[in-house]
Amino acid sequence: MPWGRILTAMVTPFTEDGKLDLDGAKQLAAYLVDHGSDGLVVAGTTGESPALSHDEKIALFRAVKEAVGGRAAVIAGTGTNSTAASIELSREAEALGVDGLMLVVPYYNRPSQEGLYQHFKAIAGAVSLPIILYNIPSRTGRNMEAATTLRLAEIKNIVAVKEASGDMDQATAIIKDAPPGFLLYSGDDSLTLPLMAVGAHGVISVASHVAGEKMQAMVRAFAGGDVAAAAALHRELFPLFKALFITSNPVPVKEALQMLGLPSGPVRLPLVGANQAEKEKIAAALKEAGVLPAG
Repeated sequence: MPWGRILTAMVTPFTEDGKLDLDGAKQLAAYLVDHGSDGLVVAGTTGESPALSHDEKIALFRAVKEAVGGRAAVIAGTGTNSTAASIELSREAEALGVDGLMLVVPYYNRPSQEGLYQHFKAIAGAVSLPIILYNIPSRTGRNMEAATTLRLAEIKNIVAVKEASGDMDQATAIIKDAPPGFLLYSGDDSLTLPLMAVGAHGVISVASHVAGEKMQAMVRAFAGGDVAAAAALHRELFPLFKALFITSNPVPVKEALQMLGLPSGPVRLPLVGANQAEKEKIAAALKEAGVLPAG
């Protein structure tokens, strides 16, 4: 720590028959680090973690660490809705030498705020790695309130939160009262600049797969005091931020990567690929953002 301002929530490349593409993962990881990513989050939501086996996650962590270890932070997505399973995966990831862990709010079983606290406290106590909490109520069915995040921030190795609630007030409350050194990352590309304006550190991003250098320019401009330049880049990228979420993530970004000739492959069921209308919208947004050549 610190891991930088632009962390990419990396897709998991698959072969056409749906198998894990570890060579593709290594190639993509290297490309991302060469094009604006300070670090990579592996096997998170964008990495289709619900459709990955335990062994596949370990193989991915190992492959990405081999590809970019030493050049960029490798953060392993090891949170599940089972505390015991999360501890087991987190310990294995730590043994592989990853730089940190990202732990999502447990999904489906809808724990209370006290349950959330005890879940994350137990995992943090089982490892020595720095931990990013991940609050995404639209997917988990449970919002982690600011008071719970702040309580967890007092635990030594819980060092950041990816806040994807879309709630600016909640994010501001966390930033306002967090202990020194505790970071908030935007979990929504389109809220990166607004959240940095109230003190967020950066973003754990989907759009940085295809516009990492422009996003890096945006956050550097803002951090350097050039608010007008940052705002102009935000406006330029805004249609792309929206197009990458016209259907379930990571369907659009995998489509965008294919358009750019980068490793991605299909999504795994129960997700399905983009339809023709969605593909056209994604292509148009890539062209508008200057990422895909026109024509």
